[in-house]
Amino acid sequence: MVDQNTMTFEKLITLAKKSRDFSQIENRVNDTKVLISYFSTLVNHELMQTSFLSNLNVKDKNLKIKSLKDLQELLPLSEMSITNDIVEIENKLYKGQLIVQIENDASNFLLININSCQTGLRQFNDSENEFSVVGPKMGFVEDIDTNMNLLRRKINSPKLVIEEILIGSLSNTRVMIVYMDGITSEQHINTVRERLSDVDIDIVWDTSLLDQVIRDNQNTPFPLYLSTERIDRITYTIVNGQVAIFSDGTPYAISGPSTLFDFFISPEDYYLNWVLGSFFRFIRIMGVFFSIFTSSIYVAVLTFHYEMIPKDLLGPLIESRANVPFPPILEVIFLELTIELLREAGARLPTKVGQTLGIVGGIVIGQAAVAAALTSNILLIIVALSALSSFTTPIFVMSNTIRVLRFIFIVLASCLGGLGIILGFVFLLAHLFRLKSFGTPYLVPLYPFRRNELADSFIRTPFKFINKRPEYLRPKEPIKYRVKKKKKTKGDLNDE
Repeated sequence: MVDQNTMTFEKLITLAKKSRDFSQIENRVNDTKVLISYFSTLVNHELMQTSFLSNLNVKDKNLKIKSLKDLQELLPLSEMSITNDIVEIENKLYKGQLIVQIENDASNFLLININSCQTGLRQFNDSENEFSVVGPKMGFVEDIDTNMNLLRRKINSPKLVIEEILIGSLSNTRVMIVYMDGITSEQHINTVRERLSDVDIDIVWDTSLLDQVIRDNQNTPFPLYLSTERIDRITYTIVNGQVAIFSDGTPYAISGPSTLFDFFISPEDYYLNWVLGSFFRFIRIMGVFFSIFTSSIYVAVLTFHYEMIPKDLLGPLIESRANVPFPPILEVIFLELTIELLREAGARLPTKVGQTLGIVGGIVIGQAAVAAALTSNILLIIVALSALSSFTTPIFVMSNTIRVLRFIFIVLASCLGGLGIILGFVFLLAHLFRLKSFGTPYLVPLYPFRRNELADSFIRTPFKFINKRPEYLRPKEPIKYRVKKKKKTKGDLNDE
């Protein structure tokens, strides 16, 4: 936070003016000049117009405003207070209140509460595609001003800066660049500004379009920027020192620089005890390897490496495949494509119909395929588990990447067996080593190796070990919060 001992109202206004949603209105009540300062995304504009500005424009020659108390008596509003405390003024400004000054009483300020407290709290404002059992359920909406309101209410600090840029020769879509002043690296902020300024497109439909245009590598299936509809997730990235991008007309925001591990982190990891959070995150990462390699290993073993099959498993496997007329590659691709068709059909249909199709279709088709000797029972189990493993990835775009990689490794396994899987894995690592997000290596903290940042990568360690911002973000302020030693109470002393 800004040092409150040296803070003045002029400095507070200077900081606030860095944000696009900060506004100031100069008005006159007869001969007295009135200056109103506020954030447009936080106030109730209807109440401001009907109960505040309309009363300031009353033409009454006998009305004299010599002090803020006179102005306070003029306004038909209940929540008003007069103060000269700069800390209170700062807090109230960032909570959606009006800060009013008059020229006759420059040392005091009138605070008027007309904040839009209900904005974004509509009934169906849940994060539909990033569900969590523990923690808040609220997500962003399609209106960008509402999203800025929700974000400011979550990060109630003058360091939160919102910049606006218009993109689209036909749409002139409002795009917001959001970051923490004094925390986020200037290099990353300037990189985002330059890349968005260079975008030449007619209409911006969604932030995913901006993601594709400004990314460092256009030819990779991996997402380079974190895309989310959850308020808590985007808040975490901004406070960490990343830059977020919002676009009008979409409930999704993107943030970067991002690393590969960011796409396997769920907000629930931090809402649960660190032991549980670490366990579930590790399961998620292991699920990715299982989803990508299990089907390809099945093809490689049955095509080239029969000697690797344990003796006890060989009998059931031969019996399961005795009547299957297809080679393993066709058998696997048939089942994998069936799963993908069911998944796509379920996603495009209405919710209730889609759920029914996924369950009933999977059971019926799977049972029919085994009964018709088109596939084996063992492969059916493997493919089903692979599909389930891909669903554990919290971010949908990364889940899609895993689905594509699975087919690539299946083809390599059918051509070269185990060698094909190894070569594919080597090329995959080489590709990941080359990827960057806003100039930051994609595999941090593994490459370049950062030992201290492993505390929040494969597992989530206790909060006392993750109180620093990641070094790869080059934050101006590396410490997120100070770790204090727990004081012993009388009860603790008695226990000893």
